[in-house]
Amino acid sequence: MITGAAGGIGSEIVNRFLNHGDTVIASDVSQKTLHKWRTRWDSAAPDGRHPSLRTVAADVSSEESLARLAETVQQTHDTVDVLINCAGHFPQTAFEEMSAEEWRRVIDVNLTGTFYTVRSFVPLMKKSSRGRIVSIGSGSVFAGTPNQSHYVAAKGGVLGMTRTLARELGKYNITVNLVTPGLTITPAAAKVLPPALLEMQRNTRALQRDEFPEDVVGPVFFLASDDAAFITGQTLNVDGGRHLL
Repeated sequence: MITGAAGGIGSEIVNRFLNHGDTVIASDVSQKTLHKWRTRWDSAAPDGRHPSLRTVAADVSSEESLARLAETVQQTHDTVDVLINCAGHFPQTAFEEMSAEEWRRVIDVNLTGTFYTVRSFVPLMKKSSRGRIVSIGSGSVFAGTPNQSHYVAAKGGVLGMTRTLARELGKYNITVNLVTPGLTITPAAAKVLPPALLEMQRNTRALQRDEFPEDVVGPVFFLASDDAAFITGQTLNVDGGRHLL
């Protein structure tokens, strides 16, 4: 189960699991977006529809929407082995210019949305013998990125929640971990990020190149695999060595 699946990082995570032969339920906020997005895989399928990919629209910031999503999944699947929390919203606004409405929206999607998603799917994950929860955080929690106080606060909350959930869900053999990418060049980001910012990012990394969605996929897949069966409550920082934790 992958939320935020139609985004740049989410798409590559979906691709990795499909290539591994897994059944993937991909969710994003708009069914129209999902319908257009899945042509990447459907176009290569013999009957025009990838047999292992199912798309269901849901708004992670809505408790009711996530409950419906879990109910829909339960109708056809007895268990969920892996849950990837990838949905995100990250506008840039100076703190003094930030409205309460914008603050709430960012917190609702990034932090409360993770809470709703995990709470909705834990019952299905408890039926699995090897549950894995992996959330996509942000290296901004280590940098204190300006103009994103709401986003940094939300992702810092996900970090704390990851540690607590690891202790609470460990008795069900469910691991809970966090991956914190640096500034990642998704197709959407590439259109708006100024060259000077990208150069600054490269110059502050031990590995002095841009970060792409594909760089995040391997760490996520590892934490979802049996190789990570005894790893939980951890933060795996994936930013090319900008922050050496």
